Amino acid sequence: MAQKVVLAYSGGLDTSVAVRWMIEHLGVEVICLSADVGQEGTLEGNEEKALGAGASVYEQLDLREEFARDYLAPVIRANALYEGKYPLVSALSRPLIVKHQVALARKYGADGIAHGCTGKGNDQVRFEVSSMALAPDLELIAPVRNWGFTREDSIEYAARHQIPVAATKEKMYSIDDNLWGRAIECGEMEDPWAEPPAGVWKMTQQTATEPREVTVGFEQGVPVSIDGTAMPLHELVVAMNHLVGSYGWGRLDMVENRRVGIKSRETYEAPGALALMMAHEDLESITLERDLQREKIRMEHRYAELVYDGLWFSPLREAFDAFVAESQVPVTGEVRLKLEPGRCFVVGRKAPQSLYDYGLATYDAADRFRHADSEGFVRLWGLGVQTWSGIQGPGSGR
Repeated sequence: MAQKVVLAYSGGLDTSVAVRWMIEHLGVEVICLSADVGQEGTLEGNEEKALGAGASVYEQLDLREEFARDYLAPVIRANALYEGKYPLVSALSRPLIVKHQVALARKYGADGIAHGCTGKGNDQVRFEVSSMALAPDLELIAPVRNWGFTREDSIEYAARHQIPVAATKEKMYSIDDNLWGRAIECGEMEDPWAEPPAGVWKMTQQTATEPREVTVGFEQGVPVSIDGTAMPLHELVVAMNHLVGSYGWGRLDMVENRRVGIKSRETYEAPGALALMMAHEDLESITLERDLQREKIRMEHRYAELVYDGLWFSPLREAFDAFVAESQVPVTGEVRLKLEPGRCFVVGRKAPQSLYDYGLATYDAADRFRHADSEGFVRLWGLGVQTWSGIQGPGSGR
């Protein structure tokens, strides 16, 4: 049994209760790690809460730049949307947090790491499989999965031990947010027929009314500028969140297939993520050769599944990244997005290495396409189907 563990500490209900519970019931020393991955304001007061609950050490790390560079950029380049919709908001931060949990375990001589995930969620898989890949010697502890508390029990436990938490019996939403977006679940939204209450939305409250355009610049598939102003990716994502979100666009309401085998109603806000991925995919339409683009599209779904399923640290994901990196060499250029209340869409794109040739595409006097060549091409293209039809199909007279 582990004697000292590093807990991924969000400061929310479950991890706050977990600190005291593990000390009382497992007799372990608890080190708390709070990772700043761009969540808004939720780390304030974490140190006091963690130490007040009994943690021996509290560490807070600013991981925003690393998160954007090493986790968001690969997903943008891969166009990875789980089930074609979800930009992997929560899934992406977990392997990064585990990487630093392992580093702290080595630093403090801990023999285990812990998380505050439930037994029916995806995050338990992401934390534990990432740990198994990076540090198979460390024991894995999941108190929330084993203590048998309901959410109401956890709230009462926190009150009994004077651990301040934001959750109440009247407001039962579970929220996870970072640079890439915001996930909201629980409460009345567990009914897939019920419309999400207006109050759950924060990033996508419409304040802008006048239409405008924004130009996103890319270098080898990575967003690098907004309207010509260069900025680091972690700052660019925040700027796009505010800009696109102010038009009330970027919400997702979906029933997704969790890794543990259940369907779950989830709501997300990811205005910057969805806008950037839309722009990136559009830029690829003029910079990728047809067969390369089609093969990449087939891979994108599998890439998203790997990340969602907790397999960030896997040989297949690394191999996919090698493919993606090669595909992104020509994906440099700009995409114009139009923003209107409740809408975001592409209105233009250009690239130095664009494969769009005006002389081949146009029907005006500048047309350079050799139309006469098409007669023989079409005849040979349809030869197989023509042969089949005459012998076995509609043209055979059967």
